[in-house]
Amino acid sequence: MTSRIPFFLSVGVLIAIGIALSVLRHETYGVPWTPGEARQVWDIESRVEFNATGQPAKVSLAAPYTQEGFTLISESASSPGYGISYVETDAGRRAEWSIREAHGPQTIYYKTQFLVDDQAVANSEPPTGDIVIPTFDGPEEAAATALIERANSRSSDNITFTRELIKTLNDVDSQNSALILNTMNKTQAAAKLLAYAEIPSKVVGVIELEDGRRRQSIQQMIQVWDGAKWQIFAPEANEGEKKKNLLVWDESNVSLLDVVGGKDSKVHFTMIAQEVSAQEATDSKVDSDNLLNFSIHSLPLEEQAMFKTIMLIPIGALIVVLLRVLVGLKTSGTFMPVLIAVAFVQTQLVTGIVGFLLIVGTGLVIRSYLSKLNLLLVARISAVIITVILIISVFTVVAFKIGLTEGLSITFFPMIILSWTIERMSILWEEEGVKEVVLQGGGSLLTAVMVYVAMTNPYIQHLTFNFIGLQLVILGTILLVGTYTGYRLTELRRFKPLTED
Repeated sequence: MTSRIPFFLSVGVLIAIGIALSVLRHETYGVPWTPGEARQVWDIESRVEFNATGQPAKVSLAAPYTQEGFTLISESASSPGYGISYVETDAGRRAEWSIREAHGPQTIYYKTQFLVDDQAVANSEPPTGDIVIPTFDGPEEAAATALIERANSRSSDNITFTRELIKTLNDVDSQNSALILNTMNKTQAAAKLLAYAEIPSKVVGVIELEDGRRRQSIQQMIQVWDGAKWQIFAPEANEGEKKKNLLVWDESNVSLLDVVGGKDSKVHFTMIAQEVSAQEATDSKVDSDNLLNFSIHSLPLEEQAMFKTIMLIPIGALIVVLLRVLVGLKTSGTFMPVLIAVAFVQTQLVTGIVGFLLIVGTGLVIRSYLSKLNLLLVARISAVIITVILIISVFTVVAFKIGLTEGLSITFFPMIILSWTIERMSILWEEEGVKEVVLQGGGSLLTAVMVYVAMTNPYIQHLTFNFIGLQLVILGTILLVGTYTGYRLTELRRFKPLTED
């Protein structure tokens, strides 16, 4: 007897690959598991203003980047007459504008869009070089040492040390904190104390995102290296915890804005939050991160619409397999109900059922007459096909004339399949009788309705369209069900007399 172990291993591999591909698509591309989810996008506009002196002008503004929690999906500039470039410098990424000659007040706009993205990962480069140990005056040095010793005794690593240090700096009753803060603000004090304690840190320019906020300025905060990535702290916060919706705009802390050929320069930020669909968010992320997109979304819209229906057919096949193999439901043809269900999707359920019964019923009457002519099979089937086309045409015209516009969609029925169904039922009528025709016809219609319900379910539509890997899971499940050789549910009625005894 042939071993079934390789078969079950192959099915297990298929299912595992399908699940892995689906999870990978969710984690990498941010595709949600459920439909209707919206993703948040922040539109941030920076407005640079300065007075030009009539000379060549060059403006350099720190530019943001994809970072933890945020994916940069687009950026643009509005600066008539200026050339614009995005360059990588020793001070980080910057947007640079230039013009040969400029006079008077100048305004430059730089706009970015950030997708709130849990899968966004920043390029966390570890600190390089030795930490420069700062110096303090006599009393300040004693206060700094006391603050560091206090934080060190209450912490276990760089992150908890920073948290405890900021708590102490915000303690209004601490004389040591008051002494340190006499000559510097909390951010400067925290940066200096961290350097004194030889903990890798840096000051960064941060925007606190708030919907509808206008003319906001950059805030200085602290980033601390935890051994794997940089973590941000707001020294002004009482507990030193990371605030929500913080976007690092200037990581270098060298200069936010440089202007050559102008004076009185300043920059302000305006931001608006908006909701976008999950598909828009996924497409934007793919474009911005230059990811390889092997999903249906990479196809033109016309092909996407076609595949949206095609990818539902395996669901119908699975339902048919379960009903025939496990339940024992009889149908006219193996997968004819799936094709009828696809037609129901186009025609709507009630219209589809009425149209199906009218076409098949009328076709059976005409087929019974053709059987008396003793025609050959090919000629008979051809005649039935033409008859089905005529029936559909007549029903469509009549429906239109009486104002039933739903009847126009009856043309979506597969004519060849209906012709074979009529032929098959006619032969079954002659050989097995009316009862068997009703059983198989009713089973086909019931199966088609169940497949229709599954195909129109928004969750199933979302999963099959967005996660191609699920097709492998369905394939593996069908193969497993195909190995079942036990009793079907409808066969158990034969044992009812035994239970009565």
